[in-house]
Amino acid sequence: MNLFDVYSLYDIEPVCGKGSHVFTEDGTDYLDLYGGHAVISIGHAHPEYVKAISEQVAKLGFYSNSVQNSLQTTLASKLGKASGYDDYSLFLCNSGAEANENAIKLASFATGRKKVLAFAKAFHGRTSGAVAITDNPAIRAPFNETANVDFVPLDDMEQVREALSSGEYAAVIIEGIQGVSGIHEPDSSFLRQLSKACKITGTILILDEIQSGYGRSGKFFAHQYSGIKPDIITCAKGIANGFPAAAVLISPEIEAKKGMLGTTFGGNHLACAAAIAVLDVMEKENLVENAAKTGAWLIEELKKLPKVKDVRGRGLMIGLEVEGVTGPELRKKLLFEHHIFTGGAGQFTVRLLPALSLSMDEAQHFLSEFKKAIQ
Repeated sequence: MNLFDVYSLYDIEPVCGKGSHVFTEDGTDYLDLYGGHAVISIGHAHPEYVKAISEQVAKLGFYSNSVQNSLQTTLASKLGKASGYDDYSLFLCNSGAEANENAIKLASFATGRKKVLAFAKAFHGRTSGAVAITDNPAIRAPFNETANVDFVPLDDMEQVREALSSGEYAAVIIEGIQGVSGIHEPDSSFLRQLSKACKITGTILILDEIQSGYGRSGKFFAHQYSGIKPDIITCAKGIANGFPAAAVLISPEIEAKKGMLGTTFGGNHLACAAAIAVLDVMEKENLVENAAKTGAWLIEELKKLPKVKDVRGRGLMIGLEVEGVTGPELRKKLLFEHHIFTGGAGQFTVRLLPALSLSMDEAQHFLSEFKKAIQ
């Protein structure tokens, strides 16, 4: 049997990692500024993380959600404290797409409405409901087409108000920072106006913090720069440092009913142990603060380079464009000639999504190699 050929792969196989570095079988060292697509939050093979999941799997790796699991309540308590949302409820699942599926389902249950308003260039996942609210026809099958989703331009409050005035929308969903589109941050004043409009019209505001959350922006959630408090927040990616896990944070105003949501694997013992270890390391090593400090320095230094056309983002979620070279060309050069993993978005943007533990020395090394790559 062959693998279903849907991925464009570089001819490189990392076999082990440590911190912000991965290594191939022959020992070649690559600086990882991609983090497996923003997933590696505390660094590869962090010893406390390895210890936590090793000890847990030796005791009990899995049981279903038909029994008590105190690891879930521990995780909920720690996440509430770390994020500032300790009055919210937590639903655990397995992936960002699944988190968004459950978020829009909750909004529809809560409002009795069918429609969802999303934004141009948004990405919310590849499962049926999540891809329907993703503005990319290339990955949306005919089965996923629906009249229940509308898209408006990011930061266009006039079109948002016009849509919401109909009273048809269960939810508005927006990314804290758009990632797949190339690192585009909604304006803070727009987010505040959006929050107000949702409250006036009884529309649930969902913040997709799957890529931009968990400290990546320099705050726990990117939307916290605007001072708003959404009804539902979704997160995944860095939540368990590579173990499949995701979460939906739910306002106390949304009522839970038995059986309205469910999952087989979500919130299992091993996933919770991994997620708890991530939060413990983030707190102990001040990783949110490190992301803010290291990211701010790197953004300012990149802006000074003459061939850099644009730099966008916050913290360690950075998008950049360079004159005279496409994003894929630059990524390939950085990888094969300078041994640096980066991410991409479209034809021109290179994305930096490293572990939140990226050191200043590692950031300086990247900057030095990047300068050579664009000469």
